[in-house]
Amino acid sequence: MAYTTIDNPELYFQAKNYNGTGSSQAFTLDGTENMQPDWTWIKQRNGTASHVLTDSVRGVTKHLVGNTNAAEVTSSAYITSFDTDGFTLADDGDVNGSGRTYASWNWKAGTSFSNSSGSNGANLDSSGSVSTTAGFSIVSFTGNRSTTRNIYHGLGAVPKMIFFKNRSATNGWTIYNKAIGNAKKLTLNSNAAEGNCTACFASTDPTSTLFSVGDDGDTNGTSENMIAYCFADVQGYSRFGSYTGNGSTNGIFVYTGFKPAYVLTKCVDTARNWNIRDNKLNPRNVTESFLEGNGTVAVQTDVGYSSMDLLSNGFKHRGVGGDTNVSGDEYIYMAFAESPFVTGASAIPTTAR
Repeated sequence: MAYTTIDNPELYFQAKNYNGTGSSQAFTLDGTENMQPDWTWIKQRNGTASHVLTDSVRGVTKHLVGNTNAAEVTSSAYITSFDTDGFTLADDGDVNGSGRTYASWNWKAGTSFSNSSGSNGANLDSSGSVSTTAGFSIVSFTGNRSTTRNIYHGLGAVPKMIFFKNRSATNGWTIYNKAIGNAKKLTLNSNAAEGNCTACFASTDPTSTLFSVGDDGDTNGTSENMIAYCFADVQGYSRFGSYTGNGSTNGIFVYTGFKPAYVLTKCVDTARNWNIRDNKLNPRNVTESFLEGNGTVAVQTDVGYSSMDLLSNGFKHRGVGGDTNVSGDEYIYMAFAESPFVTGASAIPTTAR
């Protein structure tokens, strides 16, 4: 059995920390491999700026704010280009302020697609960018707020997690996650627990070809521009699942099959923050620095509260904080690899941190 289909995860995901200057500058990602991002998510580390999300499908002048329900903004003050080895920024303080430090998370899709299925009344046309190898697609479509419409996502595999945003309106970021099911949602710009929403995904699980939306404006606004970021499990590279906290500093171990470069977690039972950590903010264990996905606060370092070890084949909780490890609470997670546990080509195990 193959351990992984991606020997070098840096071809598809890289985290990068950088320092702002207040003037235009290009940034090269830190990996040994060049990667041109298709989706870049930036958060100021030492200040209270918003999360800025830009992708190649909408275009570099189109920006969404991850911690609010704001509609899409058109501006040339943020990212000005996706480059073969990184990205170029203008001078806005949310992404490149003088004296400010930043975290960025970068994913590659890379292959354009267009699917004209609107002649079938149950389907909506879609277009976007996809990597079937990395299990990631960016899907653009125009909503019609009708009961159960299906949209082609391009993955060739069943999505486990989908981020939806109505670009045209002040609707929240709505998250589908396989672990909580197709009749419930999470909201990226809120710390809220899971909520019922049978209309969001039409109470229908995605397939390897299509995802479904219902008559909710968050996922299918009438004549409004919608964007969806779709993720499927890829062995040795990405994993989406759930765990139950134990409230102990000898916390839950979550197996991923790779050494994580990035882990996002969210409690689904209780109103708690989205928690994001990566291997650049935390080059050693125990990891204690994290950012809140739904807030503007700077990097937090809570020793013993939400600490975590990033291991060679998963992650283990070392804190008892509510955002990550309350006893009996259920959490969902999204993780991407720094390296597979064992490479496919050479069968060499990865080293511990």
